[in-house]
Amino acid sequence: MLQRLDQQSPDALLALIKLYAADNRSDKIDLGVGVYRTDEGDTPVFDAIKRAEQQLVDEQTSKSYLGPEGDMGFVNALMPYIFGEDATMGGRIAGMQTPGGTGAVRLALALAQKAGMTKLHMGTPSWPNHAQIINDIAMEMVPFDHANADGTANVDAVLAAIRGAGPNEGVLLHGCCHNPTGVDYSDEDWAAIGDAIVETGIFPIIDTAYHGLGHGLDEDVAGMRSVLAKVPEAFIAYSCDKNFGMYRDRVGAFYILANGQETLDTAFSNANALARASWSMPPDHGAAAVRLILRDAELTQVWQDELTDMRERMAQVRAKLGEAGMQGSVDMAPLGSQKGLFSVLPVSKEQVAQLREDHGIYMAGSGRINIAGLTMGNIDKFIDAIAEVTGPETDGE
Repeated sequence: MLQRLDQQSPDALLALIKLYAADNRSDKIDLGVGVYRTDEGDTPVFDAIKRAEQQLVDEQTSKSYLGPEGDMGFVNALMPYIFGEDATMGGRIAGMQTPGGTGAVRLALALAQKAGMTKLHMGTPSWPNHAQIINDIAMEMVPFDHANADGTANVDAVLAAIRGAGPNEGVLLHGCCHNPTGVDYSDEDWAAIGDAIVETGIFPIIDTAYHGLGHGLDEDVAGMRSVLAKVPEAFIAYSCDKNFGMYRDRVGAFYILANGQETLDTAFSNANALARASWSMPPDHGAAAVRLILRDAELTQVWQDELTDMRERMAQVRAKLGEAGMQGSVDMAPLGSQKGLFSVLPVSKEQVAQLREDHGIYMAGSGRINIAGLTMGNIDKFIDAIAEVTGPETDGE
């Protein structure tokens, strides 16, 4: 039976990790792995998390099952940060814990399919796992161009996709800090998107995986909130893996916006059944730590200060890249106004290979770079390497 399985291509990012580890150069730069790093190159455990985890060690009395909905204290504590003061929007929102943002996206797409969605419109490039999940559940994906060549959002493309959609179709949007481009919609763009969704009835699914890493906690979800205030129904996938540094603990949440209590209850019961069949119950430790932080004013402030430090460091790196302007054939200026961990450089796979081989700079073949892999100590080397590899060929004189 197993002989019928097709061989799967190896994960390119995992291969890149191995290549980087095997490189003995002391000045090598890792721009591939999508985790935050300090200016010293570390991916630390937040102090707020350490303190919350110690509280769990001291006070937790049981590790008994919680049920497929997970830690509802965690789910509810997040809601004001995501949805604002009226966190349930008049009782129209319900949520549950998931294994990371990936689990939330998987649950959102599976539930949408169960509700009758046959086609999903998605801006490309996108987070690679989006397409993998869509393909795995055998849903049709219709791509549109997310970004323009000048590094701005292609709002015309998303509006055309929404307005051209038929019944039982959906659109997948990034809430903020777009992965991989770093190109976000403006408040005006979000307003137009919300109006178009209402006009056509297309179903919105919003993936918010980098909340707080762009402009700030409220600013990063302002556009999403404006859409949710207009539409009758939506799914929201949320991740704490980046903004709480909980990568390996897989901390996420899935929320349903519905137009009526009966519809909300039915959708939530179906989500519970899908979760039960997929992972039974989500891992609790990381979510419990986040819950403790958000219920304690002092720990909340510690977390927000740490998140601000992350955001400001990435803004500093982006500002320096933006100031570099044109380097070879690459215009760095748009990187200065983009947000989040990632941006995409217009470089070929051959140039990516040359950056790796000649300069020890490791990045995805697509040209995606992790901004947090750059520091004030290595950024000049990176800029010079881009200029050398992408610049015009000389005649040897």
